[in-house]
Amino acid sequence: MGKLIQVIRGMHDVLPSDMPVWNQLEDTFRQLADSYGYGQIRTPIVEKSALFKRGIGEVTDIVEKEMYTFDDRNGDSLSLRPENTASVVRACLENGLLTDQQHRLWYLGPMFRHERPQKGRYRQFHQLGAEAFGMGGAGIEAELICLAARFWKQLELKDIELQINTLGSSECRQRFRETLVSYFRDHFQALDEDSQRRLETNPLRILDSKNPDIQSLINLAPKLSDSLSSESSDHFAELKAILDYCELPYAVNPRLVRGLDYYSHTVFEWVTETLGAQGTVCAGGRYDGLIEQLGGKPNYAAGFAMGCERLVSMLIDQEQAPARQGCDIFMVMRGDNTAPIGLKLAESLRDQLPQLNLRVQAGGGSFKSQMRKADKSGAQLAMILGESEVEAGTVSIKHLREDTAQLEFTQLEVGARLAELLGQ
Repeated sequence: MGKLIQVIRGMHDVLPSDMPVWNQLEDTFRQLADSYGYGQIRTPIVEKSALFKRGIGEVTDIVEKEMYTFDDRNGDSLSLRPENTASVVRACLENGLLTDQQHRLWYLGPMFRHERPQKGRYRQFHQLGAEAFGMGGAGIEAELICLAARFWKQLELKDIELQINTLGSSECRQRFRETLVSYFRDHFQALDEDSQRRLETNPLRILDSKNPDIQSLINLAPKLSDSLSSESSDHFAELKAILDYCELPYAVNPRLVRGLDYYSHTVFEWVTETLGAQGTVCAGGRYDGLIEQLGGKPNYAAGFAMGCERLVSMLIDQEQAPARQGCDIFMVMRGDNTAPIGLKLAESLRDQLPQLNLRVQAGGGSFKSQMRKADKSGAQLAMILGESEVEAGTVSIKHLREDTAQLEFTQLEVGARLAELLGQ
């Protein structure tokens, strides 16, 4: 026997016992997004590497260190998608969805990053996201934030805080970048190794460092707000005014910069302290420049993505995960030649009662062992089909959760009687 092959480090299985909470998360978002007018889009898991290099930025940590990249048989460089915004923009441009049109879209799927695995951070992870195109102004950003806030409310999740910031226009950001680089160069030796590397590639990410040894240096760094144009300041003021009017609490975090190059103006994160170091559960903002970066005409765009694994953990920790549902009926068959009749009867009952959760014992076994399986299944009722029932054209019904007398029905009437017993 060969050595057992195990799952790849940083990736994980979602087992049947885990699926109720995943389905709750996904179904709630699907219904919510639909109610806001967002249509679902699906993009390939594999894209040309150039899409992410151009869209996310060649000097970001994601592109430099975290992408799963390989050459295909034609010699083309391909990558497993590390995020989905660039893919959605590519799909919209390729299919002509952004020409004098507005679109609200949402997606769900796996992403891949070769990171150091830890709780809440995996090499294959799943994201729910929403993207909106063709709408300028802060109104659409506020709508995206309100959509996320309603999602937490519907899931009954607590202890999630909204943090917002503005990066201004690309010109504001470039002006701030130059000021920031000059400041950190004057204090180069005080920076840690990672920040020294980022100084030449992505200096704004230094502001997001969690290293306690350089926090005082970061606190004294120039502020992005000092480099904002009046237009950018007005845009941010409009967003705050809308959130205030909607009575949606938030905190302005001037060190919130996001790790992707395509953001401009508003950025936001929903964060929690209940998950340890991986406290961001949803992040997004405005990214008008990305469409032009990927070959389209200038246009408006905003969106967010949220990590499913982290939200699943929160649902479980806060006891908001649904209980695993048992079946309604477990069919027990005993004796020769009962299997064909039992299977046909089961299919007939599924035709009559589409919502019925009916499990049929397969593989035989003693009556006692089958009844143990019926009890373990969580079923309310056991439907018993033995040789005597086959001969009489009946089935016996035994309550598994109540101490009541066993019932007997004809096979012709059992569907209607089960509907009464189960309230279907």
